[in-house]
Amino acid sequence: MVITPILISLKTASVAILFTFVIGTLLAYAINRAKNEQAKAIADAILTLPLVLPPTVAGFFMLYIFGVHRPLGSLLAGLGIKLVFSWQATVLAAVIISLPLMYRSARAAFDQVDPIYLEAARTIGLAESKIAYKILFPLAAPGLTSGGILSFSRGLGEFGATAMIAGNIAGVSRTMPLAIYSAVVGGRDEEAYGYVLILVIVSFLFVWGISIITEARSGRYRLKTRT
Repeated sequence: MVITPILISLKTASVAILFTFVIGTLLAYAINRAKNEQAKAIADAILTLPLVLPPTVAGFFMLYIFGVHRPLGSLLAGLGIKLVFSWQATVLAAVIISLPLMYRSARAAFDQVDPIYLEAARTIGLAESKIAYKILFPLAAPGLTSGGILSFSRGLGEFGATAMIAGNIAGVSRTMPLAIYSAVVGGRDEEAYGYVLILVIVSFLFVWGISIITEARSGRYRLKTRT
């Protein structure tokens, strides 16, 4: 069993979650504050779409947008950036596919914060930025953390969109799911079993550990609000 797909998967998921967490949280915060309900519904639908589309369809759209013969792909190529069939493409696929999970989790977390705390902060003249930083985000932290867990796990196991835009290039874009596929197709069942076992163990340990942290944070914030 080659260790490279393991390292590529962990590197891809780790980098992707940085973008996914920040972008998903900020989008959820901005849309949560919007007053136009129709616009919010449209934004929800657009940002959730990659979650319900088959990953290969999402990968097709990414390939269509970032392909070297497309306007955006040509622009990037002119700047010396080759995105398609590169490791960076695995990160892009992981971000696009996992972003809806982060966004929906953040939206739910913000909606569950009792508005009375936010209104109380406004009555004493706190700026909206301080309210968000000191009250809203801390109270929504358990939900945001859960979204990060789901997004990381989704990025770690992404297959369809990655295969479309990044390919299955050994040592470059072959993540563990792609390595499992290659091993099964090539009749190397023992190798596939090894990758599957590692993927399951890593995902379980990560989710289990962060879930414990989430529960601890949730208990502390409940205690603070009661006192």
